[in-house]
Amino acid sequence: MKTYILNEPGDINNMILTELPVPVPADDEVLIQVKAISINPVDVKTRAGKALYTTLQHLKPLILGWDISGTVIAAGKNVTGFKVNDDVFGMVNFIGHGQAYAEYVTAPAHQLALKPANISFTAAAAATLAALTAWQALTRQVQIKQHDQVLIHAAAGGVGHYAVQIARYLGARVTGTSSAANKDFVLELGAETHIDYQQQQYEKSGINFDVILETLGGENFVRSLDVLSKNGTIINLIPDQESEPGTLATRKSTLEIAKERGLNALYFPVTSSGTDMQQIAILLEKGVLKSHISKVYGFDQLPESHLQIESGKTRGKIVIEL
Repeated sequence: MKTYILNEPGDINNMILTELPVPVPADDEVLIQVKAISINPVDVKTRAGKALYTTLQHLKPLILGWDISGTVIAAGKNVTGFKVNDDVFGMVNFIGHGQAYAEYVTAPAHQLALKPANISFTAAAAATLAALTAWQALTRQVQIKQHDQVLIHAAAGGVGHYAVQIARYLGARVTGTSSAANKDFVLELGAETHIDYQQQQYEKSGINFDVILETLGGENFVRSLDVLSKNGTIINLIPDQESEPGTLATRKSTLEIAKERGLNALYFPVTSSGTDMQQIAILLEKGVLKSHISKVYGFDQLPESHLQIESGKTRGKIVIEL
């Protein structure tokens, strides 16, 4: 099978397209013929030697990627929830070795869900890590109530555009930040209020937020504390070590900064979960949740897709079709 391996961290040229044997599923795994792969910022950071690279660097061969959709072509003897020819999708083995940049991928059955028949493989692959992050953050970490004020940073991005839709579905009044160019998009997703981060200070919005989804890190986290209600919660998706040098958040942990102000903050990493993927599948099937895909690349263009993510200007998701 064709796959991309990373022998050492660096630029996109360090991802080498090669041939490897098709993997064999373990007893609790299925073998998937991949139809689409989603690309995330964590992929790009890991390829460059940051994020999960330290954790994964000892693996040979190291194959990046976690988000897939495709068709089951074999199943281990202990698998009961899926059968050959089932179409599935999921985030595989995060934060471990997902090995998604390949034509065939083995995945633990308990991390997958059936793909809704009315959703394309491309849209399903998009709604994995990013959608799971938004769903788990807004349902596991907090319990949003009707009319709660929720602030979603980078609301036009991968996680952000799902988070706006999910928060609105849960009954929240949503404010989203993005550039002016994405204002209409953010409002169409269900946000009640849009803030152009380049021209407006969200600290002057006059709103005290019950929940803030912080997707940028660094000084933006610190600023966000100024608009968090006393009993509210800010969920930080960016590890402190990834904050920009020179910010307050590099000198103290984000949790320490919030605690000093008497505010509730938590750092949240997404985890693979077939149960949560099933919830995402239901929302996709009903049309409550929609994947916005700004660009689709072919498998031979996969390295080029990393450059788009690095631009920091991606609306919604980037997907690879096989």
